[in-house]
Amino acid sequence: MSRSAPKVGFVSLGCPKALVDSERILTQLRTEGYEVSPSYEDADVVVVNTCGFIDAAVQESLDAIGEALAENGKVIVTGCLGKREQEIRDVHPSVLKVTGPQAYEEVMNAVHEFVPPKHDPFLDLVPPQGIRLTPRHYAYLKISEGCNHRCTF
Repeated sequence: MSRSAPKVGFVSLGCPKALVDSERILTQLRTEGYEVSPSYEDADVVVVNTCGFIDAAVQESLDAIGEALAENGKVIVTGCLGKREQEIRDVHPSVLKVTGPQAYEEVMNAVHEFVPPKHDPFLDLVPPQGIRLTPRHYAYLKISEGCNHRCTF
């Protein structure tokens, strides 16, 4: 009996730049043979891509992390709020790993650490354009990293 592919739950919060980051991470996960789980309970680990721009976004991100922890227990946090790791750990000390925005390799390394990939010879079946979270008639072109605001959230 073959072992099923590891499953990763994913929550994407924030602006279109964060959405593009999520697409990039999801594409890499699928390329490496991970399945994306539609539910927390079915996932082996959950990645939460956070927003840290305004207080409401911070609270939404912290709530999403808390929900993922309650439903699954294994959570990796990335995104803009990830720059404020201590704030996240003060509220949710049991998160597995916290990375900042555009930390694609760190996110993948954390996923590999907690849910090692399964070898699969058919991994080339991921579409060349990657995984998209936007409708077919949309395409965001990311021309910069980070936020457009000069503050240091």
